[in-house]
Amino acid sequence: MRQNAVPAALARLGASLALFLLMLVPALAGDRALIDFIGYSEDGQFFAFEEYGVQDGSGFAYSDIYVIDLPADKWMYGSPFHAQAEDEDTTLAAMRAAALKKAGDKLEETGITVPAEILALRGDGVSEGDGKTLGFSRPACCGPIPQGPEDYALTLETFPADSPEDCAGLSGEKGLGYALRFDDGETVRELHRDAKLPKSRGCPLDYRLYAVVQPFEQTGSYVAIVSSYPFGFEGPDRRFLAVPIDQ
Repeated sequence: MRQNAVPAALARLGASLALFLLMLVPALAGDRALIDFIGYSEDGQFFAFEEYGVQDGSGFAYSDIYVIDLPADKWMYGSPFHAQAEDEDTTLAAMRAAALKKAGDKLEETGITVPAEILALRGDGVSEGDGKTLGFSRPACCGPIPQGPEDYALTLETFPADSPEDCAGLSGEKGLGYALRFDDGETVRELHRDAKLPKSRGCPLDYRLYAVVQPFEQTGSYVAIVSSYPFGFEGPDRRFLAVPIDQ
């Protein structure tokens, strides 16, 4: 029994050490996707965004466009509309155009023509905090928002969760799920809680609150954007999740 325990312990130690080293050098490895907020439908029911970048390992450009039914909190049929290069010479711009062409009929069907207004954004160069809380307020009409407490606050919680993927075999630990709570100043509501990780999310190592958007010149139809960091080929990748904030 002791002889079998030693290799198992070394395997766990090796996986944990590899993960630790990867987390120390996120700038040198991993596929950090970027996001483009495509917009909303006129009635605020549908929201679309693009997630794009260059894959780690292969170096191939890709783009995914998601169209979401906000009241139902689900992807529309066909999402994500995916385009991926087959070689390193194909440009990211070409893949973004290809994904947009694939999504064109669904964007037209859902009437997504209203730009998204960014109410809060934690950019990639912002270092303070752990990304687990984010406050925001209603936009002012004609000038900066007065200084003071924000109208709303989001709080992110993470916890180990079961997954269809073998996350323990990759990182030595179970993948992480998340719960998101919304405080409107009077009540606190839970917007989302993972019971089990979907296969599409892989094996997340962490989450951060990234942004809050709403339709341009409209109030409501808020959407929280959460960064997810799944275990990738060369390190932690970055992907995005859209969580409706119903009002």
